[in-house]
Amino acid sequence: MSDNVILSVKNLYKKFGKLEVLKGIDIDIKKGDVVAVIGPSGCGKSTFLRCLNRLETPTAGEILFEGNYIFKNERIYLKQRLKSFVLPKNADDATKTEYENLKAEYAALRKEEKAIEKYLQKHLDLHRQKIGMVFQQFNLFPHLTVLQNVTLAPIRLKKLSQEDAQAQAQRLLKLVGLEDKANVYPSTLSGGQKQRIAIVRALAMSPDVMLFDEPTSALDPEMVGEVLKVITDLAKDGMTMVVVTHEMGFAKEVANRVIFMSEGVIKEENEPKAFFANPKDERLKEFLSKVL
Repeated sequence: MSDNVILSVKNLYKKFGKLEVLKGIDIDIKKGDVVAVIGPSGCGKSTFLRCLNRLETPTAGEILFEGNYIFKNERIYLKQRLKSFVLPKNADDATKTEYENLKAEYAALRKEEKAIEKYLQKHLDLHRQKIGMVFQQFNLFPHLTVLQNVTLAPIRLKKLSQEDAQAQAQRLLKLVGLEDKANVYPSTLSGGQKQRIAIVRALAMSPDVMLFDEPTSALDPEMVGEVLKVITDLAKDGMTMVVVTHEMGFAKEVANRVIFMSEGVIKEENEPKAFFANPKDERLKEFLSKVL
């Protein structure tokens, strides 16, 4: 993996029962990338994000974060091959050797992947601290003040002192223009203010990557701009981000890469100017004709 690649996704699949939502996602995300993910509802965008920080466990494929596996399951394919491998009693030596090699490969892969999962059981929280996520619905704790919402995780998970956590929180709140809201409860805030607090809460863990799952979809139109400004400022500061969004203006102006997802796969990827001016995929052309 290139030194500059912070997240690498290969052949990623996700099923919910018989419903296959992701059908083979491949993408490398480099440090400093701002990747806008667009596409029709139900195409797997949110599931893709949730797999990136393991809120969902993928079905197959692999995800590497900063050079370490946070998911790997390739043995599923070898298992299918083993199940379909018919070894007749009078099989020749070459067929027997092929079968034994396949069994050995499966056993080695199973051992490797079990070791990865065992490691993750102990360290997944550490990985999630480095991959911040902001949801559509804010998910603030209603019984805690803004300051308590922002300082809870740094104190409990990063073992910051209350004094240091509060100082950091006040600095971040000032960045988003909400330093005067530190001691109020979420119920007194507008939707745009709640989402800015949710972003601050994620930033308080000093993540290396930020994931945004349609961060403006639950907001009134007049509140969208204040949230997009915060995300735009993060982009200018070099934060690596993956943003699922319906805001085409944001994708054009702020992202350095835009990907279009449909039917569980990435149909097209390009830099914004070419992506919007000269789309190749027919489904993307149809989609853009309706949203632009």
